[in-house]
Amino acid sequence: MITFFTILFVLIGINALMMIFSLSSVGPKTKKSEGNARTSITSKIYPIDSASSKYKKAV
Repeated sequence: MITFFTILFVLIGINALMMIFSLSSVGPKTKKSEGNARTSITSKIYPIDSASSKYKKAV
């Protein structure tokens, strides 16, 4: 039982360290991309033609 809890706590500790490391590295990148989002060109979204004959036959 002690072995199980030892392995469990070691894995939880490693997971916590990896999460802290990954969250700290993501923070500055999102701040830089905020300015780029305003100046980027929006793309046109076209509606899907769901009335084609192939889909009518299937339904």
